[in-house]
Amino acid sequence: MKRVLITGAAGFLGSHLCDRFIKEGYHVIGMDNLITGDLRNIEHLFALKEFEFYNHDVSKFVHVPGQLDYILHFASPASPIDYLKIPIQTLKVGSLGTHNLLGLAKSKGARILVASTSEVYGDPTVHPQNEDYWGNVNPIGPRGVYDEAKRFQEAITMAYHTYHGVETRIVRIFNTYGPRMRLNDGRVLPAFIGQALRGEDLTIFGDGSQTRSFCYVDDLVEGIYRLLLSDYAYPVNVGNPDEITIAEFAEEIIKLTGTDQKVVYKPLPVDDPKQRQPDITRARSILGWEPKINRAEGLRITYDYFRSLSKERLYEEAHHKDFGKYKN
Repeated sequence: MKRVLITGAAGFLGSHLCDRFIKEGYHVIGMDNLITGDLRNIEHLFALKEFEFYNHDVSKFVHVPGQLDYILHFASPASPIDYLKIPIQTLKVGSLGTHNLLGLAKSKGARILVASTSEVYGDPTVHPQNEDYWGNVNPIGPRGVYDEAKRFQEAITMAYHTYHGVETRIVRIFNTYGPRMRLNDGRVLPAFIGQALRGEDLTIFGDGSQTRSFCYVDDLVEGIYRLLLSDYAYPVNVGNPDEITIAEFAEEIIKLTGTDQKVVYKPLPVDDPKQRQPDITRARSILGWEPKINRAEGLRITYDYFRSLSKERLYEEAHHKDFGKYKN
């Protein structure tokens, strides 16, 4: 049985990756320090002999006993609310954490896939964004801690590939949604659904003309799985190119939820990207991958998930945890 280490295992994407690799017959080692992850996302796996979990911060030395075939590095705060409250931890997991895991991959002879992001393109001047675009990023702005952590992550990953010969893969993830997202994580989709569930008006930042392209989580996991098993070492965009404005998206959520809330407008945050659409030509040609689940179907599944949560859980999801103990 092949063994895979998945960091950020209790997070939104990490937990879905754990499910997929268990389904594919792997022994999965989950690792998370639970700064933003939630054990409830993976509690259904605890009884399985094919799954083990370590509560550990990968910014510190990482040791995994025994054979290790693959590493998927998904540990990182990934939403604005997270990385604006814990900026130093965001930088450390992208730099020190990636360094530690690349060293582990080198020592174990394992292949490593790192989770990068469309945020490496910043507020893009090229549209749609392809992998050859270098980006338009403000390194000292409020989003810089996340953007630059991921850009450094890509750089050190390629350095380990070219200098040490480590088998590396880099996925650039665009906006993804689905069950296990937190309602109040600062991203537009759970924010809109949370507001609708609470009977609040939907808040649009800016004039609503900015665009996003939403990929359902199962499609994303399929793309990641194919990239890991491919022979391609350079960055690959994985996302859904079906672009929509935020104003149009708000109307879709109102229709989906059957609510009659109004839309209210607030100022656009600093450095918020005005366009987001992946060019997935490379994923199509190299991986034979493209998204299959349309937005209407994915949104229905996601909305049903949030409606299924208890009132206590909904309240908890709507109030973010205190990061006060994480100072360094």
